[in-house]
Amino acid sequence: MKIVKATYLISSPSFEQCPSLQAPEYAFIGRSNVGKSSIINALCKQNNLAKTSGTPGKTQLINHFEITSNNIVKGKQAKWYIVDLPGYGFAKVSQSSRRRWEQMIENYLRKRPNLNRVFVLIDSRHKPQKIDLEFIEQMYQWEIPYTLIFTKADKEKPGVVARNVQEMFDILKTKLPFLPEGFVTSAEKKSGVDEVVECISRYNKLFEEASKEE
Repeated sequence: MKIVKATYLISSPSFEQCPSLQAPEYAFIGRSNVGKSSIINALCKQNNLAKTSGTPGKTQLINHFEITSNNIVKGKQAKWYIVDLPGYGFAKVSQSSRRRWEQMIENYLRKRPNLNRVFVLIDSRHKPQKIDLEFIEQMYQWEIPYTLIFTKADKEKPGVVARNVQEMFDILKTKLPFLPEGFVTSAEKKSGVDEVVECISRYNKLFEEASKEE
C-alpha cells in the first residue's frame, strides 16, 4: 500500500465535536515532544502536513487528516484517517487545562467507533519511562488495540536504541499477558516508515472484512 494523498481535514476541541466518519482511523499519541508530527509527515511524505514544534504541549486539539491510498476498496482508492492527538505528560499548562486534555483523550480513545488502532510513540533515545509504561497499561485495561512506534532512532547510537527498546519489552513482559507489535523509526532518515504503512494496510483490510460481516 502507498499513500497517494494526505490532506488536513479538521481540528476538534472535544470528542463530541469530531466528524462522523465511517472509514478506519489510526490515532497517534505519545509524550509531548516525542516526534509525533514528524512521524505523521514522514508517513505521508509531506513536510508540513502535521505542524511540528519544539514546544511541548503544542497540540491541544484532535486533528484529523484524510488519507487516500492506492489500494482499491469498492472500486475506488481507499480513504482512511490519521488522527494527531495531544501528547500526554509534561506541558506548560494549568492543571485544569491538563485535566481537560486527559478527559478529551480518554473519551476519544474509549468511545470513537471507527478507531481501528492507536500508535503509541516512545522516544527510543531514553530508557523506559514510567509515564509511557503507565499509558500502555491503561490501553490494555481499556482493551484498546495499540502498536508501539519507537521514534528518533537516528538521534542515538544504534546499540543504545536497541537496548532501550529491548528493556521496554522486557518490562512489558512482566506487566502484560502478551506483547504489542513495535517498530523502530526515524522520521529524518525515513527508516521504519514503510513498515508502519504496511501495518496500517493490514489493519485496513481487517476493518474492511469486519465491515462486510456486519
